[in-house]
Amino acid sequence: MSSSNDRIVHDPATVDPGDFYKLLTASIVPRPIAWVSSRSSDGIDNLSPYSFFSVSSTSPPVVQFTSVGGAKDSARNAIDTGQFVINIVSTSLMHLANDSSAGFDSDVDEFVEAGIPSTPATAVDCLRVADSPIAIECRLHRSIEVGNSVVIMGEVVALTVDPAIVADDGLPDYDKLAAVSRLGRIEWGMPGDTVDLDRPH
Repeated sequence: MSSSNDRIVHDPATVDPGDFYKLLTASIVPRPIAWVSSRSSDGIDNLSPYSFFSVSSTSPPVVQFTSVGGAKDSARNAIDTGQFVINIVSTSLMHLANDSSAGFDSDVDEFVEAGIPSTPATAVDCLRVADSPIAIECRLHRSIEVGNSVVIMGEVVALTVDPAIVADDGLPDYDKLAAVSRLGRIEWGMPGDTVDLDRPH
């Protein structure tokens, strides 16, 4: 660590990877949460939250999540079976999502262990979180190893939305969706204020 023009400079080549991970996750905030449900090739259901989550493409629609530290259960299941669901975490589900992040063994069903209600997905052969306001059902598009992580990209084959959170224009309403996010340390972000800004012409 050094300083330059009143800024602290962190060089990843000289910082412990675990410490740099903490620095990154406290800097890139807020991060949406992909609460990934999947099923192993042995038929065991899995559910775990990932905060490295975004859209990769809109045509075709592809979303992605990153499994840091290699292919953990969700990533491995997605690769092995070619399908998974990303469930959006609302404020009412935050504690359950956090509970499902515990280090369960691969043969443990987090839906059962954490008492999370489930229902079958509509287009893929695994479960979704019954109370999640939005479920993004995916078939594996590709997986990419990047450093110590695996990026899982899934082509969206169905997106189910609770009508209770839909606005007059047919899109999810931010306030009703009430999606939480991950911040640094053990912090979770709650929905905040919004501002409408027209894009410049």
